[in-house]
Amino acid sequence: MVAQSILVVFCGWRGKTEMHTICSAIAAVPQSAQLALAGLGGLWLGFKALSLLRLFMSMFVLGGTNLRKYGGKGTWAVVTGASDGLGKEFATQLASKGFNVLLVSRTLSKLETIQTELQAKYPSQQTDILAMDFAAVDNEADYARLATRIASLEVGILINNVGQSHNIPVAFTLTDDTELENIVNINCRATLKVTRIVAPGMQKRRRGLILTMGSFGGWMPMPMLATYSGSKAFLQFWSTALAAELKPDNVDVQLVLSYLVTTAMSKVRRPSLFVPGPQPFVRAALGKVGVGGWHSMAYTYTPHWSHALMAWFVENTVGIGSTIGLKVNRSSHIDIRNRALRKAARQAKKN
Repeated sequence: MVAQSILVVFCGWRGKTEMHTICSAIAAVPQSAQLALAGLGGLWLGFKALSLLRLFMSMFVLGGTNLRKYGGKGTWAVVTGASDGLGKEFATQLASKGFNVLLVSRTLSKLETIQTELQAKYPSQQTDILAMDFAAVDNEADYARLATRIASLEVGILINNVGQSHNIPVAFTLTDDTELENIVNINCRATLKVTRIVAPGMQKRRRGLILTMGSFGGWMPMPMLATYSGSKAFLQFWSTALAAELKPDNVDVQLVLSYLVTTAMSKVRRPSLFVPGPQPFVRAALGKVGVGGWHSMAYTYTPHWSHALMAWFVENTVGIGSTIGLKVNRSSHIDIRNRALRKAARQAKKN
């Protein structure tokens, strides 16, 4: 009877006829086997309850690692993709916490504007800038300049924020060659090369934090965003493996898992319950470092509470690679693509 009761909880959505058949089959199972099944079911429920408890503790109770672990006065934070959105916000909040910041991005004019703003707001902190195009393949001179700049700095924090997605959802076979190559170069190649430059110094000093911006698109396969999704999945596995490598050197590596945020890349302008603005998201990201033990993937955390609820629900119900999730995402992205194409057609007529 215990096993039958647990099965009813698991399969209550099924029809009465099917449930009767299942329960009759269980009744024919020896009592010892029923007790074993009940024990396994109870253990499964216990793990889920513990996971849910850890989720709520991480969202509303536990604080993350104090950033002062990674350096005091004079310590630098390097932020890539720092000219807009999350990158700019990471730089601003790190400066407010007493870190000097090196801003690395493509557009020099934007970097100069942010540098002026930060120097005026935080005069006791140093702000340096370096313009480089992460999409370019033949930019070894830029990486050499970055390495030279980094060599003279005590870098305690690296924010791998630079990234690119598709302009609109698109089938892989229809993806523009330039867009495909830019996504891979920016999301993967650039992140690896910058980290290769910064990480050895952290190992030598035996302290440091490397935060890499992940995405629900890399954690859950996204049809119609296949190249972007694959690039972020690459960062997920690379970051987790790197974390295990650098842990003995007292260097923390974390992947920051995120759903949509109101940035230029997401094209969402208005914040909502599940789409926060850059400021609250970055505040959570810097305040919850290392608080992600409920995730199935180590050294990964979802800092914003609404994103965390979504991630836990998907992990524990639908499944991150399920056919249901794939169908829902494909349908949603096709709809987004069609609306974007209709909007572009209307604008073309006006022009």
